[in-house]
Amino acid sequence: MTALEPRDGSDAAHLAPPATDAPSPDPLSDLPAAAVEGVLGRTYRALSIGIVSVVFLIAFEATAVGTAMPVAARELNGIPLYAFAFSAYFTTSLFAMVLSGQWADRRGPLQPLATGITAFGVGLLLSGAATSMWVFIAGRAVQGLGGGLVIVALYVVIGRAYPEHIRPAILAAFAASWVIPSVVGPLASGTVTEQLGWRWVFVGIPVLIVIPLALALPAIRRTASGPADPAAATEPYDRRRIRLALGISAGAGLLQYAGQELNWLALLPAAVGAALLVPAVRGLLPTGTVRAARGLPSVVLLRGIAAGSFIAAESFVPLMLVTQRGLSPTMAGLSLAVGGATWALGSFVQSRPRMEPYRERLMVTGMLLVAASIAVAPAVLIEGVPVWTVAVAWAFGCFGMGMVIASTSVLLLKLSAPEEAGSNSAALQISDGLSNVLLLASGGAAFAALGGGAVGAAAHGAVQAGSAGSHPGAFAAVFLPMAGVALVGVWVATRVLVREK
Repeated sequence: MTALEPRDGSDAAHLAPPATDAPSPDPLSDLPAAAVEGVLGRTYRALSIGIVSVVFLIAFEATAVGTAMPVAARELNGIPLYAFAFSAYFTTSLFAMVLSGQWADRRGPLQPLATGITAFGVGLLLSGAATSMWVFIAGRAVQGLGGGLVIVALYVVIGRAYPEHIRPAILAAFAASWVIPSVVGPLASGTVTEQLGWRWVFVGIPVLIVIPLALALPAIRRTASGPADPAAATEPYDRRRIRLALGISAGAGLLQYAGQELNWLALLPAAVGAALLVPAVRGLLPTGTVRAARGLPSVVLLRGIAAGSFIAAESFVPLMLVTQRGLSPTMAGLSLAVGGATWALGSFVQSRPRMEPYRERLMVTGMLLVAASIAVAPAVLIEGVPVWTVAVAWAFGCFGMGMVIASTSVLLLKLSAPEEAGSNSAALQISDGLSNVLLLASGGAAFAALGGGAVGAAAHGAVQAGSAGSHPGAFAAVFLPMAGVALVGVWVATRVLVREK
């Protein structure tokens, strides 16, 4: 940053996972086009506006908080703990994703979604009222719990409330909801921070949560509440998966800490983190994910490869432009702003019904664009290359990401049985979040080892954190390996569909 019971529960059979890549029948396909509603039709309007508003606020928070974070850390005397304000959100969200998947499969997505939105708001308020850095970090951890619950529950809502033929459209709307926050969020946050103080960035967002709650929750109660099969006995929670979720959160956090420290003592938390992480990954991701087995395992793996390689590289773009080409932090950040629009455009392209037969080609093309954009970006380390090269390259990369990320979500819902959609959605988000942590940690370690400066600041785009003196080779050590990871994703994209024998 992912069950499928129909709206009235009467035609669940058509949502069973297909055995091959042949398109599954849709009972709505025989209806006249005028009789088939879109995401803003009367049946879905309140639900669509409500859940897209939730994503919009999460997007705004994600883009705004990064701007206010350095000021908050400085005022709370917490610069040494700066990186943990980010990793606390990530690690708790990994656990919450697994919990949300099980909760949604057994009770429906309404409860985890409502609980997640509440926790997200409480975490913002806690961080905004913090008087010490550790309290601030605790607030971020609560936020992460809420964010993890929300994102998985939203995917389950999509699977249950929307027929298959319009799911790509609502996922495209999710991508579009990031466009305005990606441009306005940093500017608005910077203005609020300068004029009113950083705390208002945190305490102001929860007030806006009331609106999407009022729209979305009643609609979700009507269309997607309760277990996937109300007639079936409710299965108990899988305690083993809960333990594995705790392991993956703790392991990811320890590995990120070790990657930032870069000393011999860091080998111990790294070893413990790996020991926790390996069995947790094997237990929480679909069998065959690591070896890119065809079908669902490759869909989950591709999501992690795409998200991890692109986000890890993107985190270093503003820092590279500031330290190597002399751009101001604002101009460096704005160089990536157009990416929000092209990401939404890529998601829109994949949502067109006539593109469905070509979904695999779209994903392969998308990963090629991602790999190319990452590989081209460090060209600006050469003085004669114009700085706008990065903006153009990143626009194409974001277009590819829009096609790939939305397509993995569409395929996951298509390949998931109703009673497994929550767990599979959690696996998709775990692959996304875990790859971000691991590839950021590895990229940051390479960057620091080659004299790149403070890894914690670089890994999160905090371009004002004293990174002057960064060596150009340190940036190349981040971008080129991430381009290689994205190229692996091109191959994985050829395995997302099951071939007929």
